[in-house]
Amino acid sequence: MAIVGAVLLLVTLLALGGFFLYRSLPSTDVSANASGTASEGEEPENMGVLYIRVIGESSEVFVRVPGGDVLMDQNMSQGQSVNYNQADEGLEVTIGDPSAVEVFVNGEQRDISDESADHSFTIDG
Repeated sequence: MAIVGAVLLLVTLLALGGFFLYRSLPSTDVSANASGTASEGEEPENMGVLYIRVIGESSEVFVRVPGGDVLMDQNMSQGQSVNYNQADEGLEVTIGDPSAVEVFVNGEQRDISDESADHSFTIDG
């Protein structure tokens, strides 16, 4: 009886460990406010403070509050987009492949296509 209990405990611990390991892995979703449905040339109604759309194959996108929380650190694929409506404290943005994305800051397109890899810029709050 003790052996059966120990085996059940071991199976339960392994299942819980696997579940929590899976939950701790980075998500393949871009973010809660990201979309993969925007087509090239289509402008969203409200771009907010920062709008990034991948028009090339893919690009790493890193967005954080200056000196603070990381809001996004993911590889985005063609057609995916992300929109930040507010940035009270500002945003620090790094784009892995600037030629693969369209960037809009406060609704105005910022051409970064000629910039080098891992191009960074800051948006004031």
